[in-house]
Amino acid sequence: MENFPHGKGRRRTKPKPPEAPTEETPKEQFEAAFEESRALPKKEREQHITEKLKDAFPDEGARQIFVKENLERKERNRIKRRVRLWRKINLQSWNYFCTFTYSDELHNEESFKKKLLNTLKHLVARRGWKYIGVWERGVETQRLHFHGIFYIPYGGMIGELEEVKDYSTKLHRVQTTYQNSHFRKHFGRNDFEHIVTDMDTMQSVKYLLKYIEKTGERLAYGGKLPTYFRSDILDDDIACPCGIEDRKLLLFDQFTCVKDGEVIGEVCPEVIEQMPKSN
Repeated sequence: MENFPHGKGRRRTKPKPPEAPTEETPKEQFEAAFEESRALPKKEREQHITEKLKDAFPDEGARQIFVKENLERKERNRIKRRVRLWRKINLQSWNYFCTFTYSDELHNEESFKKKLLNTLKHLVARRGWKYIGVWERGVETQRLHFHGIFYIPYGGMIGELEEVKDYSTKLHRVQTTYQNSHFRKHFGRNDFEHIVTDMDTMQSVKYLLKYIEKTGERLAYGGKLPTYFRSDILDDDIACPCGIEDRKLLLFDQFTCVKDGEVIGEVCPEVIEQMPKSN
């Protein structure tokens, strides 16, 4: 016996109409053309994008204006990302530049990426690691690996660092590297290079920047990485006001940091460590 005889009370579902194909917006077309032309010189890239947007902007003048405005937007965003990255870098201490790749016996590309990010996430939460890194493909092999600048606190290392000598096809000579036993067991080849000086830090960051600006790959961040520290300012430390309507203050290089009315000391890494941070 039917619960709803004669069809009464039954819900009638209307068949969904077929979805109409969505047309790309001019901005989406610009982004696609920009990615296609990333390896081209600046002038040729602009010509390529302008040609690709012919259908969206039949009027040549309007098309050129649109392309120039969006290229300027891209450049502004690139500069902002660089400034933000350097601010984060300069507020932290760094002690390793690491490279991770994978063994075919342990992973494929997808599982390597997923498990490495999960491992780093746990090390950030449980061991206090911090990192800024990028995914990269080898020029000849196109094999995926991960480069990053790391802070690993004292007592926070897992596994053992072991000295390994092998032949570098890139340098064409035998090289000495330090590999982590835990990452070698669970992923494959890895390199832990000590960062000792500020110059080491600068070279490591320049490498990351060079790659992301060439490929458009996004940086991966892990751990608490503030962009700014906050401090009250003494009048004697102000060199002059600047910016729009003098809303910013230019300080002398050696200014005094003050927190909640208490003088912490002259600005330096140890004093900055004690100051409140923000993004």
